[in-house]
Parts: sequence; structure tokens; C-alpha cells
Amino acid sequence: MPASIEQILSSYNDHAPLSEASTIPAPWYVDARIAELERLSVFGKTWQLVARTDQLQKAGEFVATRLAGEPIVVVRGSDGELRAFYNVCRHHAAAVVTQPCGQAAMLQCPYHGWRYGLDGSLKGMPEFDGVQNFDRAQNGLVPIRVETWECFVFVNLDPQAGSLHDFLGGLVKRVAPLGVSKLHYFDRRTYDIRCNWKVYVDNYLDGGYHVPHLHKGLSSVLDYKQYTIENADRYCLQSSPMVSSDEDAATGATRKGDRAWYFWQYPNLMINCYEGYMDTNYVIPIDADHCTVIFDFYFSDVSAAQLEYNTQSVNVGNRVQDEDLGICEDVQRGLKSRAYGAGRLSVRREAGEQLFHRLLAADLKGTPSPVMAAAD
Repeated sequence: MPASIEQILSSYNDHAPLSEASTIPAPWYVDARIAELERLSVFGKTWQLVARTDQLQKAGEFVATRLAGEPIVVVRGSDGELRAFYNVCRHHAAAVVTQPCGQAAMLQCPYHGWRYGLDGSLKGMPEFDGVQNFDRAQNGLVPIRVETWECFVFVNLDPQAGSLHDFLGGLVKRVAPLGVSKLHYFDRRTYDIRCNWKVYVDNYLDGGYHVPHLHKGLSSVLDYKQYTIENADRYCLQSSPMVSSDEDAATGATRKGDRAWYFWQYPNLMINCYEGYMDTNYVIPIDADHCTVIFDFYFSDVSAAQLEYNTQSVNVGNRVQDEDLGICEDVQRGLKSRAYGAGRLSVRREAGEQLFHRLLAADLKGTPSPVMAAAD
């Protein structure tokens, strides 16, 4: 008989110190019931990145996407306010906005022509004369909480959740000196990966453990022995001094600065910064065996004169991602083997991974979020 969801959750000890800790067990990565619980308890209740502020500057500009299975739309109102709504017509549930982004004076459902203002209010219903006991004011688009930080737009499906600022915690002050809002969006790459979303996050949070073995080019510009890991609140900061190297010409030319900064914010957002450069990695779970990772690339200069350099930099990022993609898919296959149950964690390298697993366990078990002690 398959293990119950309660048995699977209880099989992970989220109180063990790092020196005695193991990863979350294999069933957490492969069981469809865990994936559904995550949809409801993690992605349905945390602040999630959905857009850039530069996509929503003018009245009527909108971005439509999906979050935790829900269709949503974010739009800039005529009054300058940013609002988010479920992208569901109140008449027969069709998507009101059918394009991923754009600009409109009115949001009109393509099914029966119901029209909504940029503030979500219902403005018109064709051929609706004679309908009784219908309150137009109660049939606008259903709102969703939306807030911004730096150059990012977040939404939260949980009306009872705390503010975005509280959710980000100390990350706000840690990122502020890097001036990421001064960078300009350049390009996007999207990867569909045959692995659980947590496998990808684990790979990111292993404290550079895999870098010398898997990413030879990236490793050539990092001082691996001085790589540091800092856990606080719901974020982990991994950073490393940078060194000059011509071992890999493309990497050496495009990854510059005194230090590399790698931020992870629970549950699924990564922000990577070098001098004059940032990329964000946003991991979207599809099902227990698949996820999508969206990479957005930003540079201090996106002029035509910098096109070749910026393109080369994106290509370096793409190469690193291809290396990660293969190993993550291999791990997903291994997680289904009878030979594997859970793995131990490196005290030197994998404190960030333990933070991730503890925060996840708290959400899935419905317990208070853990406080990471300095000694952990």
C-alpha cells in the first residue's frame, strides 16, 4: 500500500542540525500529491514574481499569466494604480485577457463581449436587458493583491498574507546596494525541464558544490575556496570573490566585478548579479516531474553598441543553464530509484538547501516557519 501523505511528510526531520541533517526524502520530489499540496500551500500563499515594472508603466498596460493553476492579469489603471485580478470573466468564466501582454483602454471578454474597466469594475454586458436581481457592482473582476519591489511585480493569491516587504525580510537591504533597478531588461530565455521544481532549487542552493565539476567556465572566474553562504529569513545569499581568468574567454569577458552575488528567495526566485549585469531565474512547477525556468537578463547598457557583448553574455548564461538542465533531469530519474531515499548535506556547502527544505516543510506541514540558528 502506498504511503499516506502524512507518512511522507513526517519522514523528513526538519529539526535536525545541519551536521545531522538529510535532504527531504525522494517521495517529496516524485509524488503527485505533494505537488498538489505545494500548489495550494506554497504557491497559492506566497508572493510570486509575475512581471517587470517596465512592462506596466502606462495606463492600460497589462501582463497576463498563470499562478498556482490560476489565470491572472496585472494592469496599470487610468489613475496610475497597479492592480491584479483573476483573469476570469464573471459571466461564463472565459479568460478576459487573451494576450500575454499589451495595452488596452478596456478589458473585454472575447466570448460574450462583457467589458471591464482597468479598475476591474464591470462596465457593460451586451443583450442583458431584463435580467433581474443582478448587481453590477458585485460582478467585477475578482481582485488579487499586488505589490512591487525594485523592478519586480509580485502578486499573492492569499488575501490574509503579510506584505511583500515583510515576506522579503532582510533581502530588501541586502539587494539595495547593488542598484538592480538601474539595470535595463535585455532578453528572456525559457527552459522546460524534466525535473521537479525542487531539484532545480536544490541545484542552485548547494553552495557552489557542483560548480568546479559541472561549470568549468564559471568556476574559472570564481574564488571557490572563499565562496560564502548566508541564511536569513526566507532568503539565502551565496557569494564569491571573482578572479581574472582567460581559461574560458567568453565567461572571463562577460562575468566581471569584485564579487558575484547569488540570491535565492523562497520558494522559487533567484537573482544573480555581477558588475553591470543581472539575471533572474523564476522556477514554475508544472507537475511532479516537470518545471519551467524563466531567465530574464538585465544590463547597465542595452544600447546598440553593446548588443554583441550582451548577446555573448546571455549565451554564457545559456551554456551554464544547459549544463544544469542535464544534471537536474538525471537527478529526477535517480530519485525514482529504489536505491535512493534521501541524502546527507554538506555542512560547508549546503546550509542554503537545508533552509529551503525547512521552509518548505513548515508550509506543507502547517507549522511555524523555522528560525535558522547561526550554528546550523
